[in-house]
Amino acid sequence: MTDNRPLETRDFIIIAVAVSSVLYNGVLALINAHVMPLGFAHVALTEILILFAGLLYILRKGLYEEDIGVLLFTVFTLVMAIYMSAINRMVFVDYFRNILIIFCFATLGTWSNRATVKAAFLLSLGAVMAVLLCEIFSLTLYADLFKPGYYFLTTRGLEPPEWDKTGLFGNALGFKGRLSFGLIGHRASSLFLEQVSLSNFGGVMMMYTLFFWDEMKRGMKLWLVACIVLILLTTASRTMLTFAAVCVGGYFVFPRVPKLVSLVTMPLILLAGTTIFMLNPNATGDNLNGRIVVTMRHVSEMDVFGFLGFYATKAAYYADSGYVYIIYGGTIFAMIAFWLFVSLYPAGDTPAQRRLAQALPIFLFFNLMIGATPVFTAKIAGLMWLLVGYARQQTAPRIMPTVVPASTAALPRKSLS
Repeated sequence: MTDNRPLETRDFIIIAVAVSSVLYNGVLALINAHVMPLGFAHVALTEILILFAGLLYILRKGLYEEDIGVLLFTVFTLVMAIYMSAINRMVFVDYFRNILIIFCFATLGTWSNRATVKAAFLLSLGAVMAVLLCEIFSLTLYADLFKPGYYFLTTRGLEPPEWDKTGLFGNALGFKGRLSFGLIGHRASSLFLEQVSLSNFGGVMMMYTLFFWDEMKRGMKLWLVACIVLILLTTASRTMLTFAAVCVGGYFVFPRVPKLVSLVTMPLILLAGTTIFMLNPNATGDNLNGRIVVTMRHVSEMDVFGFLGFYATKAAYYADSGYVYIIYGGTIFAMIAFWLFVSLYPAGDTPAQRRLAQALPIFLFFNLMIGATPVFTAKIAGLMWLLVGYARQQTAPRIMPTVVPASTAALPRKSLS
């Protein structure tokens, strides 16, 4: 029997750019371990090339009225980067690079169809899970293949602990008293080579699952939930465990609240952080209370010159205090612009869109309370903003869907040329 339902054609360029943003660290680690030593410049150049490929695709398509929101946000950040460079008497574009990644992948998402987005996510998930299973069941093989500790030594200058003989990245080894479910003796890293990105990748997969849940078949639902649970259990991330509970409840609640409620997410998180800080200002340690108090203490210590961007060189020292990092890296005005963009850019017409529109700011602004750079890197931000851009174009599609009949798709590939 012939299935005459139309099949969407996948855009392999977008898929390649999105999947590359997830896989490139793992590929570079293999080269570093078995071909030639690499440095930070090789990592930066690879990310630039991935970003350049995405931007080249966008320029070929052209910019239109639908792109005004994300374009204005990017241009504003560029203006702030020029201002920051001028007052600090140095070229400072680190934060602008983060926003350029958002512009690139969000815009690519608006040029994507459902088949393209699903292929990018599922190919990335498949690769991450394959390596994660290798890490769980054969840690020696995983360490021999990727040599994570050596990779971070050559590309970041981070010395591995003298007592460690595993070859893993030092921060993935954990410590006594650290939350652990006992499945493995360290915090899993998979293709990302460090545990924070893997746990945040799990958060991105939660948003993908939340968005597409209603149209998924049972087998796909079970597969995605199993993958997310395994990531949560092996990374033991308190932030993503909390976010998982939010997503479960949010599936039912988010479609019932107005989309603009997302505007109060960041203020509420900051208010909660301030409350925790006031109740226990001396909290320390690698736990939620300790990390939140550290961030709020850094915020309380900022002066007017810090808010206005005069201390750009300090930004790099606050990788675990996201709000401080953004303000030092782009001024308080960049922080306000980021808050407004994250809250207003996602679409919110359908239940699926509202679920994503509410989950996104919770994921980002909660993460910024205890971290910074992981949610901005292409390996996490790429797929996340691709999904947000795709969800946005569903409201007013910018391109007519390109389809081929299933009966035609079944013919040999050469007949489609």
